[in-house]
Amino acid sequence: MPVTTSKTVAASKTAKPFLTDVKTLRDRARKNIAEGAMTWTYRGDPKQSIEILQSVLATEIVCVLRYTMHAVSAAGLSSDSVKAEFAEHAKEEQEHMMAVAERITQLGGEPNFDPKGLASRSVSQYSTGPSLVDMIKENLIAERIAVDHYRELIRFFGDDDPSTKRMLEWILSVEEEHADDMHDLLVAHEGRPMLPK
Repeated sequence: MPVTTSKTVAASKTAKPFLTDVKTLRDRARKNIAEGAMTWTYRGDPKQSIEILQSVLATEIVCVLRYTMHAVSAAGLSSDSVKAEFAEHAKEEQEHMMAVAERITQLGGEPNFDPKGLASRSVSQYSTGPSLVDMIKENLIAERIAVDHYRELIRFFGDDDPSTKRMLEWILSVEEEHADDMHDLLVAHEGRPMLPK
């Protein structure tokens, strides 16, 4: 007969048991095949998640449009490198847009690409600006809005929807890079070493 020690009792109390046997997992998967990626273990509210992600999708579409407009309309002697940066950001925002649209589909929704109402669904704004510096400022403002919004959404989704949370964490890391890029461009084009705090 094995000897039970206080160490084995403590380990058994803290260990998380494997709750679902393989047969049950397989039976559930076959029975609910029509639900696609949505399984009974999803702890979020799919309708609410889709609604939130529609706003994220609109935000990313607006960012694609704004950066694209700036990439083609920026002018001036020192605009070539800035135009290239705007074009790169537009491409990355499009990657975000596609990832969000795919996640909406996985949750059982239909991504809303309808331009009607796009501005009202987006948390960022479509602003052009008459000068290169104004364009950089508008993009920096938009990135700062996105960074705060995505941080809030990451906390909201938490452990209830780890896939959406991970996607938003990836998008957030890129948006932070974009904000840093816009800050650096603004400093360079205003001729100041640092923006005032």
